[in-house]
Amino acid sequence: MIQLEHLTYFYPGATHPALKDISLELPDGQLILLIGPSGAGKSTLLRCLNGLVPHFSGGVLSGRVRVAGLDPVAATPRLLSQHVGFVFQDPEAQFVTDQVEDEIAFALENAAMPPQTMRVRVEETLDLLGLTPLRDRSLQQLSGGERQRVAIAAALALRPKLLVLDEPTSQLDPKSAEDVLNALVRLNHDLGLTIILAEHRLERVLPFVDSVISLPAADDGAILYADTLAAMQAVELVPPLVAVGKALGWQPLPLTVKEGLRFSRPWLAAQRQAGKLLPLQRRESQRPGEPTLQARGLRVRFRQQEILRGVDLSLWPGEIVVLMGRNGAGKTTLLRTLVGLLRPWAGDVSIGSRPNTGRTVAEICRQVGYLPQDPNSLLFAESVQDELLVTLHNHQGAGTLQQEGFPSQLLARLGLADKAAAYPRDLSVGERQRVALAAVTVTQPATLLLDEPTRGLDYRAKMALEQLLRGWRDDGTAILVVTHDVELAAAIADRVILMSQGEIIAEGPPTEVLATSPLFAPQIARLFPETGWLTAEDVTGALQCQD
Repeated sequence: MIQLEHLTYFYPGATHPALKDISLELPDGQLILLIGPSGAGKSTLLRCLNGLVPHFSGGVLSGRVRVAGLDPVAATPRLLSQHVGFVFQDPEAQFVTDQVEDEIAFALENAAMPPQTMRVRVEETLDLLGLTPLRDRSLQQLSGGERQRVAIAAALALRPKLLVLDEPTSQLDPKSAEDVLNALVRLNHDLGLTIILAEHRLERVLPFVDSVISLPAADDGAILYADTLAAMQAVELVPPLVAVGKALGWQPLPLTVKEGLRFSRPWLAAQRQAGKLLPLQRRESQRPGEPTLQARGLRVRFRQQEILRGVDLSLWPGEIVVLMGRNGAGKTTLLRTLVGLLRPWAGDVSIGSRPNTGRTVAEICRQVGYLPQDPNSLLFAESVQDELLVTLHNHQGAGTLQQEGFPSQLLARLGLADKAAAYPRDLSVGERQRVALAAVTVTQPATLLLDEPTRGLDYRAKMALEQLLRGWRDDGTAILVVTHDVELAAAIADRVILMSQGEIIAEGPPTEVLATSPLFAPQIARLFPETGWLTAEDVTGALQCQD
């Protein structure tokens, strides 16, 4: 199906290759996971399979690529689209119509398919992805998981032999992500469709895949292609379940919670009987002084629909609050309202002791750093370094930070020191996310609002972000993080808030809110129920050191 021989690719003007000497032969009918650090070339490799690289990106490609017997370089992307279905990270980026059925039919119309055949294809595709009840719905009215399934359906309408997906669950809540992955498994099992997907949240996808391709960082080892179990044995940064399995010597290494429970139950009983477990110690949320940000009775309407319904929220210095909920619960709307991008029809927001009423967004953002979901909306400068300097220039009293070299220090802490002179929009999604984070934090605001900050981040980058957030919290910053990443929430949260249908339905310590949630419980809480453990570090930290 797919043959890569000594594939090397340089983007236009680049001095280092995005892909270097890759040779692979991938069989038909497998569900294959592509992993690797942010910037390793995962998206570039996927785009080589349908001709977007180099036809749309330009640059220099050498080596040999064959997909379903076709050369993507010699063939046109239009021809390849009939053999390779492609789903981008952001499904909205590839939508061209505003209705579900029309979106699925669009590619068939462009292929000049006879109306009768097209009707049959649309019906089959709607049924295959469970979209028949939504066929007349506007795409704007769908949840994130539903939009992702529509994007997959549109790619499948031409009946390709290969389906390629770039981080299909990065913007989805756990239930929506599970729905999309189950749909992919069904396509793979029932149709024998070959599927390749790139993902950073391995804990979500490992139970579903047959094999793994691991791309190394630049000049840092060789490419790895192996079955899932062998790959997890070889890869250093792995999901919490696998990390615990490795640390405790469980064999064969469990890849699912179900497999892990066969080890965890007897192991936990033995440790308790031997008295080898230390009491769990977690940081308690501190609330010194007055809150840095407070919202009371927030109500927001959009297109005659009430998105927020009487939300009360307070953030205190020196705490990390994680806000979670299903797609469409109102989380992003809440953040946009807190910084003045949306105005409530009822309720009010105060920064410190000063109400937001009558203040501009620019005034509010001098005190509150806001990172939106889409990092591109913050990137305007010609270089990464300039992005930070522009922010400092636009904020009063930031000259001292610039003179002390804080921008360069921040880039180094975010793993972007070597990207300081790069054009931000040429970077990978994960790198752009970190640049945007640097731009909103370079002024060291008293309050930070971060919307999905781990989108596109590999495990190493996410661990660095966790350390940064803890450091800022310990320095007295109030931080509110909106995320679907339950493992991130387990690692950093002092307080967890759950939203549903525009209302706060639960709030409290992570050991109470996350550990008891059937939807948002992290892997370790499922593996060791009723212990209060949420992370792999909780497990290893609970073991007494033995002489």
